[in-house]
Amino acid sequence: MLFAVYALDKENSLQIRMDTRERHLAYLMNSPLVFAGPLLDEEGNMCGSLIVLEMEDISQVEEFTENDPYAIAGLFESVEIRRFVKAFPREGINSA
Repeated sequence: MLFAVYALDKENSLQIRMDTRERHLAYLMNSPLVFAGPLLDEEGNMCGSLIVLEMEDISQVEEFTENDPYAIAGLFESVEIRRFVKAFPREGINSA
């Protein structure tokens, strides 16, 4: 099952993000990651994270999120987890 994690950073926390970034990326490398990337504010600065994971149930995603180095460092103002369905692009369909 796919889950989307939508996490917003606390205000004025870019330094926490940058100080923790390498540990966070290493953590993602050892996960059932589908895709991930930073959210950007209107000026193009990182202000959060969008992570899509494939896991059995939401309790696994909650545990994963709680153990993320960003969460441990206190980066996030809020974290929202939702089940996710990949609709597009469809596998095997030529988009041309």
